[in-house]
Amino acid sequence: MENVLGFVALAAGLIIGLGAVGACIGIGIMGSKYLEASARQPELMNALQTKMFLLAGLIDAAFLIGVGIAMMFAFANPFLLPS
Repeated sequence: MENVLGFVALAAGLIIGLGAVGACIGIGIMGSKYLEASARQPELMNALQTKMFLLAGLIDAAFLIGVGIAMMFAFANPFLLPS
């Protein structure tokens, strides 16, 4: 039983850690592309900024869904049998 709890903790850590890395890389790439696009066409800066913040929210939402799933497995694991 202790091994299962250890694997659950490891899996939750991997879900949160890799999700955070992916979200950070995604927001970094999106921010750099926004700066490139606004430098090329400054008149579109307001429209691009709106779309950038919308995408930043969606990227963070995907990460937070992963955190929620990891916390569900850590605290209310449906795969563990009651003892």
